[in-house]
Amino acid sequence: MTLFNPVQSHPLLVFGGPYSNAEATKAMLAEATRLAIPATNVLCSGDLVAYCASPQETINLIRQWDIAVVMGNCEESFGNDADDCGCGFEEGTSCDLLSAGWFNFSKPRISRDNKQWMKQLPRSISFHYAGFEFEAVHGGTEQINQFIYASDVEQISAQLADTHARIIIGGHGGIPFGKEVFGKSVFAKTAVNKAWLNAGVIGMPANDGTQDGWYMLISTLADAIEISWHRLTYDAQNTADTMSQSGLDTAYKTALLTGIWPSADVLPDTEKARSGIPLALAPLVIPLTSI
Repeated sequence: MTLFNPVQSHPLLVFGGPYSNAEATKAMLAEATRLAIPATNVLCSGDLVAYCASPQETINLIRQWDIAVVMGNCEESFGNDADDCGCGFEEGTSCDLLSAGWFNFSKPRISRDNKQWMKQLPRSISFHYAGFEFEAVHGGTEQINQFIYASDVEQISAQLADTHARIIIGGHGGIPFGKEVFGKSVFAKTAVNKAWLNAGVIGMPANDGTQDGWYMLISTLADAIEISWHRLTYDAQNTADTMSQSGLDTAYKTALLTGIWPSADVLPDTEKARSGIPLALAPLVIPLTSI
């Protein structure tokens, strides 16, 4: 577990899944600059390399930015020279079959130095901010490629109850959400309010019929924090054109432009039913004192 020491006087900026999308990564960096958020307060929940056509450039941008990065299943796979992405897709599903294309495209295009860098990334990052204890992971607290969505209330409650942290930041699923849970923790004598947060991803749409990526801001209030989710607009057409020019003319290129995933295999029924519906996430305020 690695410590992350954000400056308390600035908000936190959290995002996931650059997915080899250099245009989206540049847009995220520009947004951080616009918001005057220093690199010390930026956290990426992993999966730098995936569906798009600029794996090396995307990793280089993230490394030059010098932000905190949680190891995702893609970093683990490329870092260990694995034969697949380790995404956790069920064998034979559309997602599983599609993943082979971008993985085999990316593997020879990532430098040995970048693979070594990915290999040493932490699987979790713990930190304190505004009086709260956080733990950032990629998938679940025990399984790096576990898909967790807002409707997975039992999994969220169980994993929050089994950790010291008041707030878990997860990734991997590709759809932003925040879920607050009230209950008994194995580490506390009284019931506490905890939360599971997912910033969404910047490199692919959130299956909501728009081209936008998503990121998350965590800001301080008097004796509380406010979590807010924001759209990231960038030149999706340019990313799609780069994929075509690179010979990576896949269903994910279409997804960049339509905002609809090529398959909903990984989604629970609740999230499947919302495919193509633009997201609107209200801010979440969590008081420092347990209630």
